[in-house]
Amino acid sequence: MNIPTLVTVSRLLAVPILLWSLSEPTPQSRWIGVVFFIVAAGTDWLDGYLARKLDQVTDLGKFLDPLVDKLLVLAPLLALIELGQIPAWGVFLILGRELTIAGWRVNQTTISGANIWGKLKTVSQIIAIALLIAPLGATWKLPSLVAFWVSVALTLISGLIYLIPSGATKDTSTLTSSIADRG
Repeated sequence: MNIPTLVTVSRLLAVPILLWSLSEPTPQSRWIGVVFFIVAAGTDWLDGYLARKLDQVTDLGKFLDPLVDKLLVLAPLLALIELGQIPAWGVFLILGRELTIAGWRVNQTTISGANIWGKLKTVSQIIAIALLIAPLGATWKLPSLVAFWVSVALTLISGLIYLIPSGATKDTSTLTSSIADRG
């Protein structure tokens, strides 16, 4: 196991702390949860950076990284359902997308890294979850929910884009550049 993969696995250590911080939430435990969540989410960037910088991109890392991301995202979302902060059906949409893409990836001969939509999805989820965990008061309730629904939308969009056959994507980009050239 190389250094980037160890960083990926270390991200799992935040999950029990997050669940504890939301099990009987106080403002202090919620802030602890936010800090651990943001630090753990930051390691997602770090492991990718190290893998590319050290030339240690592996299929194991490409497999583990999104799996660990899913656990880091879904654990607090499930706790937030229990606290009544977000609706279960929104989290179900996220879970459904994640399971669909995980199943789709299993059947691929090569494992590709995340595209821009997958990265936007991840960033939007991190922002939404951090806002929802933080004890920011009633003023932040609506912005937190909006951030959550934006992350749900980006999650679904990124899932659809993953499932579009690569030939269709090439055809679309060829058509787009052809139209732009004629512009």
